[in-house]
Amino acid sequence: MEVKKSILIIEDDKSIRNFISATVEINGYNCYSAATGEEGLNIIEKNKPEVVILDLGLPDMDGIEIIKKITYLESISIIVLSARTEDKDKIIALDLGAEDYLTKPFSIDELLARIRVAFRKKGIRITKNDIFENGELTIDFKANAVFFKSKELHLTPIEYKILILLAQNIGKVLTHNFILKNVWGDIYESDKLSLRVFMANLRKKLKLSEGDFQYIQTYVSVGYKMNKYC
Repeated sequence: MEVKKSILIIEDDKSIRNFISATVEINGYNCYSAATGEEGLNIIEKNKPEVVILDLGLPDMDGIEIIKKITYLESISIIVLSARTEDKDKIIALDLGAEDYLTKPFSIDELLARIRVAFRKKGIRITKNDIFENGELTIDFKANAVFFKSKELHLTPIEYKILILLAQNIGKVLTHNFILKNVWGDIYESDKLSLRVFMANLRKKLKLSEGDFQYIQTYVSVGYKMNKYC
């Protein structure tokens, strides 16, 4: 018997919480729900859901604090669902490790699509050589580890997947849509901001102190390319 994929909804609005819960259950997912951050954290510790749909405006704590507490758990994907529409809120959530961000009011069909993407990304596997080397950058695919200038580099799950895609296509310009399709699974205009945030973080983490060499080159309005280190 196939085990159902599990989702946790942390949302203080009862009508929204019940609506999402009923919808995801109809679509074959096992659903947990919580009205407060503390309740949600307890469910995460006990039940280990695979995807968390998180409202930021909770009565007992800011959802950002929950992201900080659970992003060390690589088995969990976080989809933020919030009424906050400012870019700064989205950037903070993505920087801290959320994988997606939808604003209210939202389309339930789009939310379901984002959930499917989150589960598909969990199935990504690397089939290239075990070790990738490019100058000071080394990727150990078996260990899911990245080293830069001989030190292990901390990357969020999305940053890692983007880096892998660039490494597998080194020297090629990858369009925004190509990256979104291969990392997010679907293409939405709002995701282009997310991509810019992740790319900016990657470029900072892969910055050499000497010289002008850039591991990741930006092609304005087109996409990105990993350069070969000479």
